[in-house]
Amino acid sequence: MTGDDIVGGAVRAEILRRLRATETQHNVRILYACESGSRAWGFPSPNSDYDVRFIYVRQPDWYLSFDIERRRDVIEYPIVDEIDCNGWDIRKALQLLTRTNGALLEWLNSPVRYIETGPFAESLRTLAPALMNPIALCYHYSHMARGNAREYLFKEQVRLKKYFYVLRPLLAIRYIEQGLGVPPVEFQHLVNAVLPEYLLPSVNRLLELKRSSEELDMGAQVPEINAFVEQELERHGTAFTGQGRPEILGTEEAYAQLNTIFRAAIGAGGD
Repeated sequence: MTGDDIVGGAVRAEILRRLRATETQHNVRILYACESGSRAWGFPSPNSDYDVRFIYVRQPDWYLSFDIERRRDVIEYPIVDEIDCNGWDIRKALQLLTRTNGALLEWLNSPVRYIETGPFAESLRTLAPALMNPIALCYHYSHMARGNAREYLFKEQVRLKKYFYVLRPLLAIRYIEQGLGVPPVEFQHLVNAVLPEYLLPSVNRLLELKRSSEELDMGAQVPEINAFVEQELERHGTAFTGQGRPEILGTEEAYAQLNTIFRAAIGAGGD
């Protein structure tokens, strides 16, 4: 399924209109814009929001200001309908890449892309595997899994859709542990790669319900999935606790590559 199949027609046109309006309103250029969240992950409900995320650059003089560290480096809009749209300045994005930021890696590898100007995003996708700190990325996914599991799964009645918000990060950790690199964004790719076979029937039933229902209601626990979640969280123990997102770029060559990408984007229009 292509990005146009996942988000197409009038919705894609409206998203593009808003992104172009953002460029005009804020005097920026959007280098990259994509879908994040459940539509990118592959298990949206019919009424799921559109989580639009983008990376932008300002005029070169903006980056020559002595007080740049005090200046706002995000563009955010209030959520007034089903389209949730916000983005990061290029400097923020590059700094987060040096810290193996899980959200940024997912943006870059999203299957739904609205804008991709020049080589910027592809350059980061190429560079990211070599810069990735596996422990830092596992920390990101472990924090996500533990928080959702604690809040939603260990009760008599559970929010069934929350299983995906626990399973997906747990499978991402297994993917990293097996040395497969940056985990794919799409849930099905993770399932195909690392989900234990005995869980497939239960997961497929939940996926079918999620994609066909406006909202997965409360329901009884799925015992085999709960057992897997508890087993994985226990197996992790405290391995990822407190790791945070350390800066791991230890070589001048890596910084030089990122500086080259940055200068090309702000000085050559990203082309």
